[in-house]
Amino acid sequence: MKNSTDLYLDLLKRCLLGELYQDGSITAGDQQPYDPALRDEGRDWPQFAHTMIGRKRLDHLHECLDIIRNETIPGDVIETGVWRGGASIFMRGYMKAYDQTRIVWAADSFSGLPEPDAERYPQDAGDQHHAAPELAVSLEDVKENFSRYGLLDDGVRFLPGWFEDTLPDAPIKQLALLRLDGDMYQSTWQALEALYTKLSPGGIVIVDDYGAVPACKSAVEDFRSQHNITAEIHPIDWTGAWWRK
Repeated sequence: MKNSTDLYLDLLKRCLLGELYQDGSITAGDQQPYDPALRDEGRDWPQFAHTMIGRKRLDHLHECLDIIRNETIPGDVIETGVWRGGASIFMRGYMKAYDQTRIVWAADSFSGLPEPDAERYPQDAGDQHHAAPELAVSLEDVKENFSRYGLLDDGVRFLPGWFEDTLPDAPIKQLALLRLDGDMYQSTWQALEALYTKLSPGGIVIVDDYGAVPACKSAVEDFRSQHNITAEIHPIDWTGAWWRK
């Protein structure tokens, strides 16, 4: 039988995923019927739900939070690329449910993805994420989403702006979990470059777009090669992947 904490976190997931009201998805600007198989895998863009990472990746995030709590891995948690805030909202809800003092950092431009800088990051040439208006969610809207769940408080801190401008000097001392959801080579590389050294031994890296976006996978592989990181990468679902430092 589930205890009250488990029930709360399960209900939080159902709300964030849009499962309670079978939230439809947006494809090429048209509303599509709710498909539980697509939502489970995080293969659609929900029309109203607060996360698009899907049930499997959200459940895995839950497992990772259990790991860092049970093993007392020191540090805060961060998501780089938050969209409507869903995964970060879940992390904040988890911290409150278990009375954890870890800060949840939410880093995003809050204006969509950058246009590709093919001169500096040729792997992003032709990337069209910046042209998707559905990916641009304002800081005010994300804060309102946190507030709807009663989770907008001092335990969450926002880092608005492009990653290369905000992450290197972010006032983060130590991390236990680093969740990357920047899609592009540029965004993935900049987040790893700025934050990986702050990740505690035993800390967890989650890469949302490892399987879906070749440029993202290239950034991860290049960074790991350059820094001699040999920890095994484990798949989560069709796109998500993770490893421990």
